Amino acid sequence: MRTKKGIVTGSKMDKTIVVTVHDYKMHPKYKKKYRVSKKFYAHDPENKHQEGDSVTIYETRPLSRLKRWTVEKEEKKMEESKKS
Repeated sequence: MRTKKGIVTGSKMDKTIVVTVHDYKMHPKYKKKYRVSKKFYAHDPENKHQEGDSVTIYETRPLSRLKRWTVEKEEKKMEESKKS
């Protein structure tokens, strides 16, 4: 089962969130690292995740035209990270 960690960037849909996952790649010739990001639509059955939350998602069967991921667990809330 494939999993990814990312940050919730959109939660305005019903039972769906948008998770942005950042990854670092290295240029083959110049050996410089650069950041690439990709957005994934994930199933959130309880609508409990908000923008800014850090979550882990896992791959599932296709749930709709764009959703192929489901929220596994929540790493930390946005309010908790602001306090520390």
